[in-house]
Amino acid sequence: MSAALIDGKAFAAGLRARLAERVPAFRQTTGRAPGLAVVLVGEDPASAVYVRSKGKQTREAGMESFEHRLPADTDQATLLALVDQLNADPVVDGILVQLPLPAHLDADEVLLRIDPDKDVDGFHPVNAGRLATGLPGFVPCTPLGCLMLLEDRLGDLSGLDAVVVGRSNIVGKPMAALLTAKSCTVTVAHSRTKNLPHYLKHADIVVAAVGRAHFVKGEWLKPGAAVIDVGINRTENGLTGDVDFDSAASVAGAITPVPGGVGPMTIAVLLRNTLVAAHRREGVALDEKEI
Repeated sequence: MSAALIDGKAFAAGLRARLAERVPAFRQTTGRAPGLAVVLVGEDPASAVYVRSKGKQTREAGMESFEHRLPADTDQATLLALVDQLNADPVVDGILVQLPLPAHLDADEVLLRIDPDKDVDGFHPVNAGRLATGLPGFVPCTPLGCLMLLEDRLGDLSGLDAVVVGRSNIVGKPMAALLTAKSCTVTVAHSRTKNLPHYLKHADIVVAAVGRAHFVKGEWLKPGAAVIDVGINRTENGLTGDVDFDSAASVAGAITPVPGGVGPMTIAVLLRNTLVAAHRREGVALDEKEI
């Protein structure tokens, strides 16, 4: 293997430590800690594990964690009423409704109900519009974490060719917008792109977020490329990414593993967004570039 491993777990730990260092000053100024509210409807096992992890890491960073667990048969009106309550709560800076919701609930309506200034997941169309137009807002946690890993590894991204494989609202589209804002030349590809290897052969940066195990092959890559694998696919051999790791690692210059690459960054960036939301809401100065 020639590629350097991009250690998302270590980077995320460092980010959480930097966040924790800034909480005491916020608490001293405002009399409270930043607060993150997480809403879980039902008992989806993966979601329950994720929510527990979010709560643990929130508290370890010195922030308040408010968990709201609702039964699987909760109706739309009850869930929307809870979101309204959290929107109005002055000690809640960030609201996260854990997806997926049970099938009878309208997730789009719920996400639209969240105050954009508390939308630390960055899913609200207002925040999507802010990102697209270069205004301050909240960016979805996974693509922002990917950008942090890329800048830590490569430094200035200006002028680099980037291919984002995937076009979801959660990863692909915001990732492309972030890279464009960093002056990359960005191509958005996907599972139906004709002759995908042609595009990847010229890419200095590849972000794979297509949701198909081992989809991106090493022989498609430009030698020395930085490869960020967002995929988390459950197979009979365990968790695997969207990139065929073994073949890609022999060609790429740097690559994220699965697990241990992008995954740990998501919760760390969620906490970062919560800290930023708290400072913005209270009018307390924060150098956001330092975190």
